[in-house]
Amino acid sequence: VQLQASGGGLVQPGGSLRLSCAASEMAFRFNAWAWYRQAPGNQREWVARLPRGGVSMYAEFVKGRFTISRDNAMNTFYLQMDSLKPEDTAVYYCTALGYDGDWYWGQGTLVTVSS
Repeated sequence: VQLQASGGGLVQPGGSLRLSCAASEMAFRFNAWAWYRQAPGNQREWVARLPRGGVSMYAEFVKGRFTISRDNAMNTFYLQMDSLKPEDTAVYYCTALGYDGDWYWGQGTLVTVSS
């Protein structure tokens, strides 16, 4: 199974974007979903996580601005990003924990926050 991330782009500070991550196989079961990001020159960092049947969790620097959610019927999950700041500029990666215990990764989508 593959994950396909989309929805990145250029947005002004204070704006919003919604990232999507779709699984190539509709019936493949995941047990957790997450987003990471990597800014130029920085290490990849965790952004948000949603466990199956659990409560979503967020890194402190996005808490209150970003929301992770999923559409089980479409086997797709999302990252709604509001009140974007220039420091949110990064390549965003989606990842999901399969029932087989493996983490699957998408290819990344670039988000640029600039005026």
